Amino acid sequence: MSWIDRLLPRIHKSDSEHSEKKESMIPEGLWTKCPSCEQVLYTEELRDSLMVCPKCGHHMRIKARERVENFLDECMRYAVENSPSVKKQVYTSDTYKAERNAAVASFFPAASAKVGAQYSFGRSIDPATNTYENTSTFNNNYGLDASIPIFTGGQLINQWLMAKSNRRMGVNDIQKAKDDLAMKAMQAYMDVVYYKGTIRMAAEKLEESNRTLYKTRRQEELGLKGKADVAQFEAQVAADDYTLTHQQNLFNTALLTLRECMNYPSDLELEVDTLLPDINYVPEVENVAEIFAYASGNNPTALQAEYQLTQSKYQYRIYKGKLLPSIYLNAGISTSYFENLKSDNAPEVFKDQFKNNRGEYVSFSLSFPLFDGLSRLTNARRYRNNMRIARETRTEVFRQLQTAIEQSVLDREGYAKEAIQMDKKVRSDELAYRVTLRKYEEGLMSTLDVQTSANTLLESKANLLQKRLMYLLKSKLVDYYKGKPLINE
Repeated sequence: MSWIDRLLPRIHKSDSEHSEKKESMIPEGLWTKCPSCEQVLYTEELRDSLMVCPKCGHHMRIKARERVENFLDECMRYAVENSPSVKKQVYTSDTYKAERNAAVASFFPAASAKVGAQYSFGRSIDPATNTYENTSTFNNNYGLDASIPIFTGGQLINQWLMAKSNRRMGVNDIQKAKDDLAMKAMQAYMDVVYYKGTIRMAAEKLEESNRTLYKTRRQEELGLKGKADVAQFEAQVAADDYTLTHQQNLFNTALLTLRECMNYPSDLELEVDTLLPDINYVPEVENVAEIFAYASGNNPTALQAEYQLTQSKYQYRIYKGKLLPSIYLNAGISTSYFENLKSDNAPEVFKDQFKNNRGEYVSFSLSFPLFDGLSRLTNARRYRNNMRIARETRTEVFRQLQTAIEQSVLDREGYAKEAIQMDKKVRSDELAYRVTLRKYEEGLMSTLDVQTSANTLLESKANLLQKRLMYLLKSKLVDYYKGKPLINE
């Protein structure tokens, strides 16, 4: 072997190792290749487009859980965008904005202008002769007044602070209304998926019972089974038919609830993706204290209680300020024009009168509440108690929030484990049912054994579906408390 042949394998090997090392540096799952146009696409952007290739429009396979979550997002988004309650909160927030602007304007002088015209006729005393004469006069009055608060017991500053806090509360209330509605729609959607699944299970069981009934009747004709066996399976078919009808009714009710949550038009059909989701459970260790610390300062429910307490504090301070004196600086300017219509003498021209009759004033006014039937004092006490109530409400809300976080974390882990265990039970019950059915056909098992095994299998499947859906629901809630929006952007 020449030195070139001895060297080439090393070069090839080195190049191969370098290539493998280079490829290993690319995170797995970062890119996805379209099977239709073979275009390499960024996976996150592809998921945002619901696994539809932006180049050729090819629909790629979506995991069951992703399909459920995507459709769930669409339901919640539609509910939020078309909800009257959310729109009402938007209008309320606009009111808070206007009140904030009014509170800012209260610091500026309040000015008013007035213009008056008067025509007088009839008998009156002539100042020159001190006798009654028939007169006819016309005069104009012009004035401009302004006042600015100097001291109001802190009412204005507290009104401004309360209005600013209320503006933030209005924005938060909008988000809380959206979140509450999204949670309601999410629960309604889970119910629809559940009952759609139970309908499918009940239909499968009814079909299986009909097949078994057909076989039993054939065996009766051959003398292998008795009339009692046939009657029992006829009763089972009737019971399964009833169960299917009952589950369909429950599904229709759940679908109606979902339509109501979404404010979906009654004349349009709502098609719901009810694909059974899978669960790939990976144990997660959550720090409840950290989640609560974040939620207490960012969750809309916690912020609402905080804003309500702040509002009650400022209201109390405002009414305490009404018990104190108020000082205002007032200023004004006025002028007038007069004309005796029956006088032979020409009146002074308007420009000269407007200038000569002008007058200005500057004054301070002090007002002190002495007695108003204890109205101010009563209101101050009322708002002090409202502040105390708001403080206790905040404490209660925070305690409930912490409990909800702890419960959601425990439930997520519990439902995941139960789903895994129930999945094993379903497989075991399916095997047990097949064995029982085969032994029944061989005459080794009774009709009651088959029915019991079939009912056990149906119950296990329904429980499995419920555990999977509850796991998804609790996962959404835990992520929500951690700061992830309920509706994916």
